[in-house]
Amino acid sequence: MDYPRIVVVGSMNVDLVVKSARLPTPGETVIGGDFHEVHGGKGANQAVALARLGANCSMIAKVGSDRFGDDALEELAGEGLDVDQVTRAAHLKTGVAIIAIDERGENQISVASGANAALLPEDIDRAAGLLRHADMLVVQLEVPLATVKHALEMARAAGVRTLLDPAPVPAGGVDDAILSLVDYLKPNETEAEQLTGIKVLDEVTACRAAAELRRRGARHVVITLGGQGAVCDDGQLVRLVPGEEVATVDTTAAGDAFSAGLAVALARGQALDRAVAYANLVGALTVTRLGAHTSLPTAAEVLAFAEARGLKL
Repeated sequence: MDYPRIVVVGSMNVDLVVKSARLPTPGETVIGGDFHEVHGGKGANQAVALARLGANCSMIAKVGSDRFGDDALEELAGEGLDVDQVTRAAHLKTGVAIIAIDERGENQISVASGANAALLPEDIDRAAGLLRHADMLVVQLEVPLATVKHALEMARAAGVRTLLDPAPVPAGGVDDAILSLVDYLKPNETEAEQLTGIKVLDEVTACRAAAELRRRGARHVVITLGGQGAVCDDGQLVRLVPGEEVATVDTTAAGDAFSAGLAVALARGQALDRAVAYANLVGALTVTRLGAHTSLPTAAEVLAFAEARGLKL
């Protein structure tokens, strides 16, 4: 098996999860939920998913000098990740996400960024050697935008392919100078609308949004549409790659699992539509399980899932 070298620049959180019958409305308290404490953060989710899918993965991140930081580092190291470039912020807490999940698997998430907000361009500079020798860089937007842009610039200068999961989209959006540094842009339908102003409801509107994002500089665009699958646009072929129908338990890590599946397949040389098909399988299997890291599948599990459905990888 090929073990591509993938660097993730992104967030590390502890997720405090309550699962109940339904999500509360503003000002309402819903009683009777189950509580779970799990590790998360979009960056760490994607890094763990990449490692489980067979990538040689390194993490560039920042955690606090607290118990949550200790636990998060220990867990990532236990997954076989290189955490030498995860630094500690002396006077900040590790990022925390408060997550409410209903019985359909839908969620509401509120994040206290903590040390994630202190991941700076100079942290990327200290890891320059690691980044320049990677097969792919994966980034998200739970760390400062200036840091994301610096990492993308360094990767572009070194000829390293880049994948941006633009979540959460900042209030001011993402400017074209950043999009032009992205080889693969992977928003969901909500993020695509926030980036383009085009309401994404179906394949047709997703194709319109993808074309607009390519016009603004992204080389390839993949817009996920939940259970419908994902629209991919490489500038020559635009198509919907259908998703897999499963019983949903928790969608918290679905987007991160999809991004990891996409990145590892692309880094192994798969064509975009084949990489999207693999990512659909990874995401579908993930939503059948509870939690962030606890839901992320291994490569062997994805293979077995595909074979059980009569699919070839």
